[in-house]
Amino acid sequence: MNSPKRITVLLAEDHRIVREGLRKLLEAERDIEVVGEAATGRQAVEMTQKLRPAVVVMDIAMPRLNGLEATRRILMALPDTRVLILSAHSDDAYVERVMELGAVGYLIKQTSARYLTEAIREVRKGNAFFSPVVARRFTMLGQESGRPKTRLPALTSREMEVLQLIAEGGANKQIAAELGISIKTVEKHRAQLMRKLDIHDTASLTRYAITSGVIESSVRLTVE
Repeated sequence: MNSPKRITVLLAEDHRIVREGLRKLLEAERDIEVVGEAATGRQAVEMTQKLRPAVVVMDIAMPRLNGLEATRRILMALPDTRVLILSAHSDDAYVERVMELGAVGYLIKQTSARYLTEAIREVRKGNAFFSPVVARRFTMLGQESGRPKTRLPALTSREMEVLQLIAEGGANKQIAAELGISIKTVEKHRAQLMRKLDIHDTASLTRYAITSGVIESSVRLTVE
């Protein structure tokens, strides 16, 4: 009798020690196979298109291309892929945003890692899966009438890329080279970002990128 087909998983996480911990955790499961690891958002998109995993475990704050944009690109190219978000942020607006993009699960990094294997199995079936704290908050929101939704400003795909590269310390010339556009176009996008976000200097743009989860620093998954 043939054994059941294993669930193929791509890990998209920029911290190597976290990826190693996740791989070790998942390799202990007989029905899950880690087929690849990506350290940047761009790698995640490229490797997903090449390897076609059933599930992508995606960190939001990835270098070069954040997890939001990587998720959007992956699901545009491969709509049957299941994306499970792994993030330090549990803000309502962030959870709503990634679900709008097509992600089917959302785990908080501070959540015990025992939920990860359960989440992978559930999203592979087409079910949604949330960390308990996120699920509770969504239940509470559903019970509260008349509460306005908090939403992130509507940024284009390119504006998100430029915002991330600004926050990572890139000068206009570097950003232009990275994205293959002119310096003048970078300046235009920078001005549009400041207008949309009502922010007027680079330091504040960087703070916004950090607080909104576009980039982050020193967050670790608790493995139990």
